Amino acid sequence: MGLEQTIDKIKQVDAARADYPGEHLVVLGAGVLLLLAAGRSRSFLLRIAAGAAGGALIGRAASGTGGIAKLAGALQSGGLPWPRR
Repeated sequence: MGLEQTIDKIKQVDAARADYPGEHLVVLGAGVLLLLAAGRSRSFLLRIAAGAAGGALIGRAASGTGGIAKLAGALQSGGLPWPRR
């Protein structure tokens, strides 16, 4: 199995699983912490690696089925499906 096939299989498994409550908030927090660590680091390579990983985690938190994309879709369709009082 090639690298592209392995990545596609991982993406399929990730898309098929259920979202955990607060999963995207945890990923967002981890990304922000990595960006803060990148800003404080003296090592150029560590700054680059932590900054790239932090940015990737923030992008992952914003995308996906349970992230910001779901919230934006709900707001565009007239609101969230929660009961209103």
